[in-house]
Amino acid sequence: MSPIAKQHVIPNLCEVKTALLSVSDKTGIIELAKALSQKGIKLLSTGGTAKAIANAGIPVEDVSSITNFPEIMDGRVKTLHPSVHGGLLAVRTDESHKQAMAEQGISPIDMAVINLYPFEETIAKGADYDTCVENIDIGGPAMIRAAAKNHGFVNIITDPADYAEVLEQLEAHDNQTTLELRKRLAHKAFARTASYDTAISNWFANEVGSNMPLHRSVAGTLAAEMRYGENPHQQAGFYKTGDNRKGVATATQLQGKQLSYNNINDTDAAFELVSEFKPEDGPAVAIIKHANPCGVARGATVGEAYKKAFACDTVSAFGGIIALNQTLDATSAKQIVEIFTEVIIAPEADEEAREIIAAKKNLRLLVTGGLPDPSSKGLSVKTVAGGLLVQDRDARVIDDLELKVVTKVQPTDAQLADMRFAFQVAKHVKSNAIVYAKDLATVGIGAGQMSRLDSSRIAARKAVDAMEAANSQELLTKGSAVASDAFFPFADGLISAIEAGATCAIQPGGSMRDDEVIAAADEAGIAMVFTGTRHFRH
Repeated sequence: MSPIAKQHVIPNLCEVKTALLSVSDKTGIIELAKALSQKGIKLLSTGGTAKAIANAGIPVEDVSSITNFPEIMDGRVKTLHPSVHGGLLAVRTDESHKQAMAEQGISPIDMAVINLYPFEETIAKGADYDTCVENIDIGGPAMIRAAAKNHGFVNIITDPADYAEVLEQLEAHDNQTTLELRKRLAHKAFARTASYDTAISNWFANEVGSNMPLHRSVAGTLAAEMRYGENPHQQAGFYKTGDNRKGVATATQLQGKQLSYNNINDTDAAFELVSEFKPEDGPAVAIIKHANPCGVARGATVGEAYKKAFACDTVSAFGGIIALNQTLDATSAKQIVEIFTEVIIAPEADEEAREIIAAKKNLRLLVTGGLPDPSSKGLSVKTVAGGLLVQDRDARVIDDLELKVVTKVQPTDAQLADMRFAFQVAKHVKSNAIVYAKDLATVGIGAGQMSRLDSSRIAARKAVDAMEAANSQELLTKGSAVASDAFFPFADGLISAIEAGATCAIQPGGSMRDDEVIAAADEAGIAMVFTGTRHFRH
């Protein structure tokens, strides 16, 4: 049964006479305690926080002085008491509340400074199950929610970044704070407990193997407020989820303007793509535009890989995102700065490369310290009207696939290498996706078309454009491998690729007309491989 709503008189200014301090993150807590004490505000505290404040020579009372009950069960029970929660939840202008406080000897608590056990940090470190459970805070969230609910009278501070503003208000208003501030602090407090519980819920889901739990929460911490989103009329922010997966969210930006919404989206797409190629197998470079690759290549050096990737589409590369799977060196840096580029992201950049990039003050350079594991588990979340679509990340990599030759012609080792490469790239191209590759470099990419035949034609047309840009007389797709992210529903898409010069093909298979497609490949005398795995990317 829901409680009956009562109308209370809420004053704008409320005086702070007693503050309860109980924090895991002690950043700035001594300075805050000192300032509050100097203002004549009584300090209550618990455990390690109380000890730290007392050691600093600041008067403080242990919370047990108001509960008349010691901390028990290794500190699990210390603030779960009516004297604490009554002091936080009492409506100061409600006569029945005041009477209950008087009868039970409960004194009001006007400010609560609380942050929580480091659960997110604990799981990020890969701690064992028992350690993670022990770092689930109970009393902290309970007090935060109590104080936040009663924000009409109580200040709840969960972030050390807010200490200064609170002290400024106490100074300006003779130990009082405004309702506007208390509301903002309460909103921040509820957001914090929600994200905390989300982290616990999602961790538990993984622990018990619940891939699709009844209730699914998503939470993040604001890393940057953007100037706008995809378009200037859309507000946007960048939130970090605490996932330690290497990438744009964990990267260090060495220079350049603030990343935009579109920059972050495209940079993530670029780095996820290039991570498909293991550094120990050689350098790889991906150039991304509007979340689609316009050129990807492997080479003997980073510079060679960049040159081959750039040659695939020299027009679209302008204003693109460059992702490397190895350290950015001076040679590749010199090549990249020859045209306008928005972002470079790499595991590392050597000093000479950094100096070269520094000459382009607006060019963003991000280093990540490593690559994400493309086979690692995780979730992909997308919003729809009234709901969320949640799925596993597409973590199936080329080494997981059993390639099956379905044609009379067997592929050569070189063809097989190009097919594998092309299929790795196709995984990161918007569907319908067609990728032509030759000598471990893309030579034509068709993305995001309603018809697979159209994607094949566009990819071939891109190859013609690249040939003309290179002043070459030979079509780049001649002798290439063609990859399709999903099966060819009809033979026409494959025939179009063969007409463009493809001599081998890789695709998932599984169409009702596979026999027709295989027959078309056999008639043309090309090799074709089925992967059994589709890589739609919408």
